Amino acid sequence: MKNLRSRGLSRSVVLVVGALMMIALLLLASGAAIAQPQAVSPKFRPFTVQTPDGVMISAQEWGNPNGAEILFIHGFSQSHLSWSRQVRSELANSFRMITYDIRGHGESDKPLDQAYYKDHKRWADELKAVIEGAKLKNPVLVGWSYGGRIIAEYLMEYGDKGIAGINFVAAFTKVVPEFLGPATPAVRKMTSENLAENIENTLSFLRFSTVKALPPDELEMMVAYNMVVPAKIRSHLLARPAPYEDGLKKIKVPVLVTHGLEDRVALIPTAHYTLSVVPKARSSFYENAGHMPFWENAPRFNRELAEFVMIANRH
Repeated sequence: MKNLRSRGLSRSVVLVVGALMMIALLLLASGAAIAQPQAVSPKFRPFTVQTPDGVMISAQEWGNPNGAEILFIHGFSQSHLSWSRQVRSELANSFRMITYDIRGHGESDKPLDQAYYKDHKRWADELKAVIEGAKLKNPVLVGWSYGGRIIAEYLMEYGDKGIAGINFVAAFTKVVPEFLGPATPAVRKMTSENLAENIENTLSFLRFSTVKALPPDELEMMVAYNMVVPAKIRSHLLARPAPYEDGLKKIKVPVLVTHGLEDRVALIPTAHYTLSVVPKARSSFYENAGHMPFWENAPRFNRELAEFVMIANRH
């Protein structure tokens, strides 16, 4: 990969990228995921919703249709497959779980016009459309990284009425230089229209995201669904303000802030900021985890999420 920029993509790399794209499309179409040691075979139902601005959103329902509700919102350049270790775990026995691909990602529509990404209300309305399309009555929202921004934008428009609780996971609720980790240069170069540079920096971002190196099969899968997102859309996502503090201060439902102590994407001060502005928020910090605690320590994350959902529903 180090020589890609200077010599262009070799035929073998083109074949590898093509294969990864095929893997991503197959996984997205089937809902398949990497098998886990304690994985279960949850009930799975794909569905689509349309946002008020006409964007088709691909969504998925998992688990116990009669269980307490959890809605997962993935991060920048990711997909619903990011939550494989949750929806295919023992959580599926007890909870009704919804995942979806945010606009521009996964199997959802990918309009290239910046207007579809700039306004916070479009993101708020998208999340609202998923909640309504899934007929959720009182979900716990789980937002990872950029997904925290989407939750904050929903709160700006609709508040927390009808929401049981919120789990901010390595989430950006404010974007300032002192919160940005050493992965930031790679993230910015993921907007490159040069395919070689784009792939190189997508790989770098993913390697920054965990403390321990990802096994090759997991890394390949993640590269594949990251590369489904056009560079132009990545650029649109990074060029947006984050004026969320007023909305965060008004939250009345239970909030859990989950963060890896070795996060190199969203530094620890990000979590401390969220805890400082959200009333009565509680924290859970993970040793030996980076930007993906739900992946790096799935058993603990799933246990704590289950406990939090039950607490939130008693609130």
